[in-house]
Amino acid sequence: MSTTRVRQVLNGVDVARLIAVTNAIKKNPELNSCRFRATNTWLGGGHSRTKIQGFWGAGQEDTSRTEPFHLEGDEPTALLGTNNGPNAVEAVLHSLASCLAVCVVYNAAARGISIHKLEFDLEGELDIQAFLGISEETRPGYNHVQVNYHIDSDATDDQLDDLIAHVEKTSPVLDILRNPVPVSLNRE
Repeated sequence: MSTTRVRQVLNGVDVARLIAVTNAIKKNPELNSCRFRATNTWLGGGHSRTKIQGFWGAGQEDTSRTEPFHLEGDEPTALLGTNNGPNAVEAVLHSLASCLAVCVVYNAAARGISIHKLEFDLEGELDIQAFLGISEETRPGYNHVQVNYHIDSDATDDQLDDLIAHVEKTSPVLDILRNPVPVSLNRE
């Protein structure tokens, strides 16, 4: 008699693979370090392009991306740009939403929770006086970011509340935004 193992895919996540990766990292802490890289080239005015391709993960250079991703950045015309892409602070909102979505979906799958629909509405407010050099007292970054989420799931409210509490503790981008991160600027 042979047994066939059926892969469980929940929310588009291969649950067995997720568990295997988690267990491998628990057994071998050297695999826990990831290094992500990006190269940005200024194209003129407020327009720039960022190239993202390789990264270090699972103890080695990952070469699975045969083509790079290109992200455009610019400013709206009201801020002297040409609308070739979202501006940097809008890209931060995208990064936060993307990270929260992954965290919700992966953790839901690990808990056996099926997600039918997931949406995030984000809004960040900042005062551009510091950016323009008008004020040294004004913070140049966001003063506040509001995230509203909508989850359609068969899970109970308590299960969803527990899931979101876990996501709040484990989301890398949320952590980056909530806690100061040392950043070095070096001229080469």
